Amino acid sequence: MTGHHCWGYGEDDGPSEWHRYFPIAQGNRQSPINIIANQAVFNPSLNPLVLSYDHCTSINISNNGHSVMVEFDDLDNQTVISGGPLNDSYRLKQFHFHWGTHGQGSEHTVDGKSYPCELHLVHWNARAYPTFEEAAAASDGLAVIGIFLDTGGQHPGLSRLTDALYMVKFKGTKAQFDNFNPKCLLPSSLEYWTYPGSLTTPPLNESVIWIVLKEPIKVSEKQMDRFRKTLLFSGEEEDERIQMVNNFRPPQPLNGRKVQASFKG
Repeated sequence: MTGHHCWGYGEDDGPSEWHRYFPIAQGNRQSPINIIANQAVFNPSLNPLVLSYDHCTSINISNNGHSVMVEFDDLDNQTVISGGPLNDSYRLKQFHFHWGTHGQGSEHTVDGKSYPCELHLVHWNARAYPTFEEAAAASDGLAVIGIFLDTGGQHPGLSRLTDALYMVKFKGTKAQFDNFNPKCLLPSSLEYWTYPGSLTTPPLNESVIWIVLKEPIKVSEKQMDRFRKTLLFSGEEEDERIQMVNNFRPPQPLNGRKVQASFKG
């Protein structure tokens, strides 16, 4: 196996091996990180985050062998985020999840605590770069909002998504999934931590302004189980059927980066 097919989350191809094919894995701006709450610096000049998700057009849901992803029409500035640490507006491209078992699953941790799942809303700087690919290679090209999912009651907004997972059980499958607005997946507070980081999957480009929301959303154990039990890492061959779970990268060294907070401790 060569090139981009050489990574996954197993023992032989998991995060500890990624640097062999993607040396930037050992770079000094890697994500995720463990956020130490009392070491985050409150920055009063950080603006509130503005999410303009009213005209959101989701297109499809897919299983790329590493996660489940919902993609959006990003041909214009209908769906953007701005404010916060951003100097520009960034267009929503896709969102996806990372999850695990036994209370682990989030990529970012807070004071060493993991959540069962983390949602990533991926946006790109279409003002500065002509394509998503070019933005994904630039130091200020992407802005990703991370939202923790914690166990609680059933989350109505997530149900439509968990109900659709069976359509993308296998790697490489895609299904139509329109009129889904991720606004319903936001917590009530948009207080956040922010720091400069990277993609958390290969190619691990150091191109992401991370915005990690402090307040988790609550989902039911049953909804989390849908992710763990429906989706598969691999194709349709029965001997390859490994359940998609523990698809998260552990926290990376901070290397002197400062985490800023939009709120006081």
